[in-house]
Amino acid sequence: MTDRRLRYGLLTLAVGSLLVGCASGDRSAASTTPASASRTIDIRIANGTVSPANTRTEAEVGERIVLRVDSDTTDELHVHSDPAHTFPVAAASGQEFGFPVTVPGQVEIELHHAGRTVTTLLVRQ
Repeated sequence: MTDRRLRYGLLTLAVGSLLVGCASGDRSAASTTPASASRTIDIRIANGTVSPANTRTEAEVGERIVLRVDSDTTDELHVHSDPAHTFPVAAASGQEFGFPVTVPGQVEIELHHAGRTVTTLLVRQ
């Protein structure tokens, strides 16, 4: 009877250790993007042309998106995320607008007055 209890106790300890190891491994795997990670998207608006236009950009939850804009006209950048963002674009070079992506899914970034989609962020967990 004692030998049986010992084997049961060892089995319980082994299974418990395995479960604890798996749980701690899951936590580290869920956080693959460092909090300081960022992705920069260069946007150029010149002579009525927007570049890029209608592209797809990969991003991860928690990543900071930086929009770097050179423009020869005024407009507004709308970011259809949760929460939404609006950035006023001046007729100037070297403008930067940043925001974090916090929810997975598709996030459209568009120029309001030009009526053009710059890119759609594909935000993954």
